[in-house]
Amino acid sequence: MINVSPLKDTSLGALKSMFSDYYSELNCEDDAEHLLNEYILPDLLAGLIKIDVLKDGENYTGFVIYQTDEIDNDWNFREGWGDIREIYVVPSMRKKGLGKFLLYTAEMKLKESGANKVYCLPAEGTENFFTACGYKKTDEYNTELDCIVYEKLNLNNCECK
Repeated sequence: MINVSPLKDTSLGALKSMFSDYYSELNCEDDAEHLLNEYILPDLLAGLIKIDVLKDGENYTGFVIYQTDEIDNDWNFREGWGDIREIYVVPSMRKKGLGKFLLYTAEMKLKESGANKVYCLPAEGTENFFTACGYKKTDEYNTELDCIVYEKLNLNNCECK
């Protein structure tokens, strides 16, 4: 059975492992464990971001990190918008709709918390995934992360093709 739930102490080890794999896959030079322990988990505890984990049966198979941009958050790119910050599914479970399910769940939670629009800054090679889920490429470029902004203006349509 597929389940998406908020990060708990019991799933923290799985998140750490997946996050490390995720950063390795992106060829990031940053220390994934340092980023997680010094920035992401403190932001989660402060209520600035949300982290959900995906579980298929007994195995953790993905995660999504998201937030509603607000003035109190250091990363406040579009005030009041939902932001899909990170999304990952383990390679062996891709192309099964799990990423879309994870994204849809985060979008619905963002909508429930008051965000009517959402954006993402997709890593190179993931743009087609977001396009298939209703995101549109904008003319806006984020120089800090060296990527084009994608946005979804209608969270009432959270279907993925």
